[in-house]
Order: sequence, then structure tokens, then C-alpha cells
Amino acid sequence: MLVLLPPSEGKASSGRGTPLKLESLSLPGLTEARQAVLEELVELCAGDEEKAREALGLSEGLRGEIAKNTQLRTAGARPAGEIYTGILYDSLELSSLDAAAKRRAARSLLVFSGLWGAVRVTDRIPSYRCSMGVKLPGLGALGAHWRTPMAAALPEAAGDGLVLDLRSSAYATAWKPKGEVAGRTATVRVLHSQLVNGIEKRSVVSHFNKATKGKIVRSLLTAGAAPKGPAELVEVLRDLGYTVEAAAPGGAGKAWALDVVVTEIH
Repeated sequence: MLVLLPPSEGKASSGRGTPLKLESLSLPGLTEARQAVLEELVELCAGDEEKAREALGLSEGLRGEIAKNTQLRTAGARPAGEIYTGILYDSLELSSLDAAAKRRAARSLLVFSGLWGAVRVTDRIPSYRCSMGVKLPGLGALGAHWRTPMAAALPEAAGDGLVLDLRSSAYATAWKPKGEVAGRTATVRVLHSQLVNGIEKRSVVSHFNKATKGKIVRSLLTAGAAPKGPAELVEVLRDLGYTVEAAAPGGAGKAWALDVVVTEIH
């Protein structure tokens, strides 16, 4: 099973350990593309600060993130699972998993990134600011920049098992499963169910979406579940207590779309 996750906008601070080593990151086929983004991002942020702020889409209050990016080659690096924070990662609670579940997380979780392309949660990276929606002056739109190297690296990473795609739309632009891989891919939409005047109303709400996706991944890791495809995933999630509505693919080479219905998050 390969689980595709979005990163978080907010990130923990870099550590004091060994700086980034690009060649040590997973998916070595992405190294050249990572180097290109890293070089331009550092150069951009070390130059005209206002130009960098506009390119990165940062508010005035986040101007300090630009200085952080100038230190990417020398800042201490930490496991990506510690760098990424936010609602999804708070619900996933990687640090509190038992040893077996942590090993499963290291094998199966892949976090997409505008800067790194995609990394394992054990890959050591510095804190940074660069979303997939960024358009750099030289490389252009990062979603497009990553498509070619991703097309070569990701099918190999997916192997022959289930691909659980929990990415947001911006990060899905970097790689779209195709053909046989798409047929064993499942996407998840979280719907919040409420009774309004005795009638059920469903809506997509960001908090419930992110929190539930984190809990789903945690549940799969702690249960040691290894569904081989989308249909089996539906049964596993139901056994784990989730309310799941599944739409089988409309044809060959299309992903399954799963709706997980929640009433509240604790």
C-alpha cells in the first residue's frame, strides 16, 4: 500500500542536526528536479525579497519565511514526519505510533511537496516554504515541473498494491496515476453529515476532511491493514468503524472514489 499525502503549509522549525543531503532522499529519480527547484528557490529568496514574497504567495506576515528559504542548504534537517504539522498530521500522530506501525509508515507514506517532489516521512529535510502552486521565474509552475520525473518514479514506488490518494488538488497536479495503477487507486472525500430540521445535510468541510484523513491513515497503520485494492480497502475501513460509500471506477484506468461520512471529530 502506498499512501499519498499533502504536506502542511505550516511546518516545525529545522533541527540542529546534519544539513540536507539531497542524494539521501527517497525516490532518487527526483534528485535532478529537486536540485533545480532548490537552487532557484534559494537564489530567489536571497535576492529581491518583495519579488520572492510575490512568487511564493506569502502574506506580509509571512515575510520571515523568505529568510528561512535562504538557509535550506545549511539548516539542520529533521525527518519529514516531524517537519510537517497541521490538522492532518496532528490526527495522524506519527510520533505516538508503536514500533511496528512506524515501520509501516516509513514504507507506505509519501508526502508530496513543491520543493522535494515527494518524500518519505523518514527522509530528513529542513523546514521550508514552497507550495506546489508556486510559479518560479525560471522553472515555471512547479506542478508542471514535477510531472515528467514523477511519471517515471511514482509507478515504481506504487509497486503492485493499493494507492490511497489523499492529496489536495494542487498536489495532485504533479502526478496522476494512469492505466493499471489508476485502476488500483482510491481517492477519498470526507463529508460532514448533519441533521438540519430533521433532514440530513452533507457538506465538505476542510477541518473534518483533513482530520479524518489523518485518522484513517493512523487506523490503517495501527491495524496493520494491507488492502490489495480499492474494494478491499472499503471493507477494511468499514471493519475499522468508518462509514464508507464507494463508487467503482467508470472504466479501465480510472480510480475509485470513496466518500467517508462523519458526524463529528474528537
